[in-house]
Amino acid sequence: MRGATLAATLAIAPLTAACGGGDDAADTERRRARVSVSDAPAKGVVAPAKVEVIAGLTGCRPRIRINATELRQGLCHTEKADYLITTFPTDELKETWLDSASGYGGEYLVGTRWIVSAQPQLLDGFRDRLGGTIRQLRGFGPTAEPSAS
Repeated sequence: MRGATLAATLAIAPLTAACGGGDDAADTERRRARVSVSDAPAKGVVAPAKVEVIAGLTGCRPRIRINATELRQGLCHTEKADYLITTFPTDELKETWLDSASGYGGEYLVGTRWIVSAQPQLLDGFRDRLGGTIRQLRGFGPTAEPSAS
């Protein structure tokens, strides 16, 4: 949860800066390689991109942490866990946020103009209520290898 909070906070900087450049084949392949998408729920539920509505569907009343032009973010506190709901005015800003968060790795529930950052074991239950897909982002840096002793 701590990494997701840090990723969300740090992700604001790239969103406020102007981004340029096109999406070439190598960039598309790189993005595809680091994102694993699971199936959407059979119920066909799709949550709207509003923090308060998504929070209500997950059973919480959010405390808004960020209310900016580029994104809104609310913190949910429940008996099971704390989690973040982030919404965006466009899917392009959502993808920019995910690109920034990819450095931290982790799993995220991603919908149309929204992201839920929670403990991995909660994401399937949220997906049943909200729709969306679970994305596994790879982090940067070394990974732990088992010792050969």
